[in-house]
Amino acid sequence: MGLFERAPELATIEREVRGIGDGGRVLVVTGDAGSGKTSLLAAAFDRSEDGPLAASAPRLVRGLCDPLATPRPLGPISEVLDRLEARPASLAGAAARPLGDTERHLVDLVAAEPTILVIEDAQWIDAASVEVLRHLVRRLDALPVLLVLSYRDTTVGVGHPLLPLLGETARAERETRLQLRPLTIDAVTAIVGEAADPARVLEVTGGNPFFVGEIARHPGDEMPATVRDAVLASTAQVDGAGRDILELIAVAPDGLDDRLLPPLGIDVPTLRSLEATGLLVRTRRGVGFRHELARLALTESIQPGVEALLHRRLLDAFERLGSGDAAVLTHHAAAADDGPRTLRHATVAAEEAIAAASHSEAVSFLELALEQLDDDPDERARLLEALSTEQYMVSRLPDSIESISAALRLREQLGDAAGIAAAHDRRAIVEYYSARRAAAETHASLAAAAGAGGDAEASARATMAYLAYRRHDLGAARGIVDGTEASAGSTARLRLSITDAAADLVEGRLASRGLLLMHAATAIERSLDEIGTTAYSNLSALDIEHRRFREAEAVLAQSIPLTVEREIPICSQWQTGMRARLHLLRGRWTASAEDAAAILDEHGAPLATVWPHLVTALLALRRGDGTVDVDAHLDAAWRDSLELGESLMVLAVLAAYAERSWTTGEAEPLLDEVDAHLARAASLPGTEWAVGELLVWLARLGARRHGAAESAAVSGPHRLELAGAHAEASAAWDALGAPFDAALSAVHGSAPEAARDALARLDAMGVDATAARARERLAELGVTGLPPRPRRSTLANPSGLTNRQLDVARLVAQGYTNAELADRLYISAKTADHHVSAILAKLGLASRRDIIRSADELGLG
Repeated sequence: MGLFERAPELATIEREVRGIGDGGRVLVVTGDAGSGKTSLLAAAFDRSEDGPLAASAPRLVRGLCDPLATPRPLGPISEVLDRLEARPASLAGAAARPLGDTERHLVDLVAAEPTILVIEDAQWIDAASVEVLRHLVRRLDALPVLLVLSYRDTTVGVGHPLLPLLGETARAERETRLQLRPLTIDAVTAIVGEAADPARVLEVTGGNPFFVGEIARHPGDEMPATVRDAVLASTAQVDGAGRDILELIAVAPDGLDDRLLPPLGIDVPTLRSLEATGLLVRTRRGVGFRHELARLALTESIQPGVEALLHRRLLDAFERLGSGDAAVLTHHAAAADDGPRTLRHATVAAEEAIAAASHSEAVSFLELALEQLDDDPDERARLLEALSTEQYMVSRLPDSIESISAALRLREQLGDAAGIAAAHDRRAIVEYYSARRAAAETHASLAAAAGAGGDAEASARATMAYLAYRRHDLGAARGIVDGTEASAGSTARLRLSITDAAADLVEGRLASRGLLLMHAATAIERSLDEIGTTAYSNLSALDIEHRRFREAEAVLAQSIPLTVEREIPICSQWQTGMRARLHLLRGRWTASAEDAAAILDEHGAPLATVWPHLVTALLALRRGDGTVDVDAHLDAAWRDSLELGESLMVLAVLAAYAERSWTTGEAEPLLDEVDAHLARAASLPGTEWAVGELLVWLARLGARRHGAAESAAVSGPHRLELAGAHAEASAAWDALGAPFDAALSAVHGSAPEAARDALARLDAMGVDATAARARERLAELGVTGLPPRPRRSTLANPSGLTNRQLDVARLVAQGYTNAELADRLYISAKTADHHVSAILAKLGLASRRDIIRSADELGLG
């Protein structure tokens, strides 16, 4: 019927295509089913003689997402790679590679020449494809590519796998969104002509282009009430045999492969006769329905009991052809209600999904396989263990615990000591990430006592050692390490070595930093990704706790991208949460808020959300942001820190409560309990910074502690402030790169001029509530000449740099040119220049040379 009322959208797409030479860009096309997304893109990218794309235009590749019950892992990406490499469709090439290799391979291919990459029907996309495309989007600015995503926005809600990609595209330098509107009365009139009453058609269809078009194809017929009725009107003249074939094609969501036609008894003349319905279309894959709405209309009209038989016919044909597409085979086997074949194909599909790091799809396939498994307790336990691991990988921790508990019961019935130990060990890990230390330690002990011996027992003891180290019981941790190393296999021994090195670092043996880096690299080389990134996690956490900020930044800059590339969301969440804390301590409010929100928005594991909750509360408290529920975030951090029983977290949350009391002037009942927590922490090694922070805040409240707390080991800057040496404490904080702490120390000192300067610094940082309380305190003490609160527009604000701007600023401080920045960060030189200009404006500096000169002061060294 042609394209109506889409001229502005076509012009926008044409402009985006012309702009590919200036750097990569994203075009997002959304609308309801039948709104014309596919028709719009087909018209926009028409390469015919009369079409808008000339033969010399950028190459065009498409990847389709299919409405399978469980998406095919890397389905659209495999199709895109097939086209880019000019090879026959395989739908397996991408899944055969590690996910990181697939990500890099796609970037290399689209970098070779200007490309329009279209991903259609992304409401059906799989999680692994999302990760590949996120990798591409992060490098988009340096690539000659237009990434086009089309999807039904009405079906993409909370928890949908597409959302992380949409979040990534929203942060892209060049993203354009097109929301397709319903047709107006003018367009409906032009389409239906005199065949029907345009006003009535608009009322019935709501201006849906597909529905309007179906009505127009049947002039004189009674007005259909639904899309289904309109579609079925096209089949009124089809005989019984033709109807059977239409129904067979309808139950194939991804279309009917040409190779299946002969085994199914479908010949070319029959297909040609069905073309008269206007419902079918030929694609690169074979034959399918012109629109998903038409396919669903036919599917819904199939007689009860017939659909399962149709799926069985397709499954038989696929198997006779030797198809290796496990996701499609699983789809048809399940729909055919064929239990044995569903079990067989779903198990293979799960293995492929795990290999492709498509963890959400792996969970679905494993759940389906388990539904079909009968009397095989050993196999059921094996599948449950795999399911628990995959649920853990996607942060479905309660489900992971339920699955491993079921597996444990089966192992106990089988008398399988090694299986019992492994199940308890796995549950201990999941319980710990769920912020339930007591349960974690119980299951780790049960695993070690299961009598399994060998690697299973050594792994359990490695978990026990790690849990002891995390609560700073270094004696217990080392005792387990020393008693286990000799009999442990290589993997357990590596875990024990990481715990041993981390324990040494807690006690200040800095040579252990090198050991942890070495152990992490060894684990990664051996594809023990979770072990390697756990080493990085603990190293960065200890560096941050002991205010080794530069070292921590270097570790996280290496490790966070690794956790994303290797698909280890638990470690990625933990490390991003730790980076939020690092930014907070360095006074980088915007970057800190970005990281904290990223973890809380994706409902990260409880262990990983303690610091994001705390950071979010403190940022809102200091800025005076009334839109954030400070109490809720503090209470969540307090609850989980108590469950974890780790003094560093407990004292940090208590210090935050004390800061709130100082800022608001309101009493905090929890602070009545600090003595017991301080005494426990003071008895442990490596707690001097946490103890010092809490003691200083208590002193600022006029609640100095005596006795054991007074004699506890306290970090240098805190010890100076507690001794009344506020100027020296402030200088020490500045030397460390902690401007907020430096300003607060000076505000509490006795030197009026230093206090006035510190107040001005707080104003410049944008911490309005903290500055207001400091101004009030100084006025109460009789300090005169306090600087007026400046207008926000006059402030040069280093705390406002985003994570991306921090990356650019660090490289500028190292002398990178725009061209070198572009090469290092996968952006264009023009974008690099824009970033540098924004950074100079936020820092109140005039030139790149000023950034280099001020690098240490700004914490960019």
